[in-house]
Amino acid sequence: MRQPRFFTSPSMNHPDIARGIGLSVLASALFAFLSGYTRLLAPLDGTTIFAWRILWTLVAVLLLLMWRGRARELPSAFITMLDTPQKLLCLLVMAVLLGLQQWLFLWASVNARALEVSLGYFLLPLSMVLVGRFYYHERLAPLEKLAVTCALLGVAHELWMTRAFSWTTLVVALGYPPYFILRRRIRIDSLMLFAVELLLLSPVALLMLWQADAFAQAASQPMLATVLLPLLGLASMVALASFLAAGQLLPMGLFGILGYVEPVLLVLVAMAVLGETLSPGQLGTYVPIWVAVGLTMLHSRRLMRRAAG
Repeated sequence: MRQPRFFTSPSMNHPDIARGIGLSVLASALFAFLSGYTRLLAPLDGTTIFAWRILWTLVAVLLLLMWRGRARELPSAFITMLDTPQKLLCLLVMAVLLGLQQWLFLWASVNARALEVSLGYFLLPLSMVLVGRFYYHERLAPLEKLAVTCALLGVAHELWMTRAFSWTTLVVALGYPPYFILRRRIRIDSLMLFAVELLLLSPVALLMLWQADAFAQAASQPMLATVLLPLLGLASMVALASFLAAGQLLPMGLFGILGYVEPVLLVLVAMAVLGETLSPGQLGTYVPIWVAVGLTMLHSRRLMRRAAG
């Protein structure tokens, strides 16, 4: 029997779009929850939280695969990704990009940089829309065009105020698009591929924890070791698996615009939980973004009705 090609172009249909919208919104809500959840993990720093997150997320993914009776597929998926230099390079690049984003997300939350990261997530949908338009040749619906215009106004206002974007903002905005371009081309189940990426990142996470003497620290805090860190892994697994699956189910343009849900929630968490403030001058940035979110949700609702019909 002929084996499926390693690289393939994604195909979309209405049921996929409805499912992808739901998964994207779920992921956004959980990412916002995780941004505030880091407060419960004090005094751990961002790097230690990242390392624990990788390990506990891997545990959660492996348990999910076992529960679904699919754990035995993992070795063959891993071998498939390593059998040519092209595949190995692709996998390594994806793992590095994913690890960088997950580290930055948690590091920013505990270093008062959450608003900078949220601006990166404001820019990210525009990056995704550009990828969808010029790489995948997708066309935007009228409501999507209006949402993108509102978002551009908000981003332009922020650039006018700050005259520059921080490095954290740029890493988020420019780091995810190549990751998703690579990921959408790989013909392996999204959850299985996620498990392979985590397996590659786990040695790095173990080294970080060993250098920080984090195992002894966790052993001295039973609540941290038995409840808070496992919950971090569970929430991360659901959030990341939903996010990555949505990225494969949705057209890149719609997936990008739906990304506006997350930064809106991140701003709310940064203000309500992390103690950061939103100045009156920043309303020129965030109000157009909130309008863009509303337009995107209206467009998504129409798509879901069409899918149900």
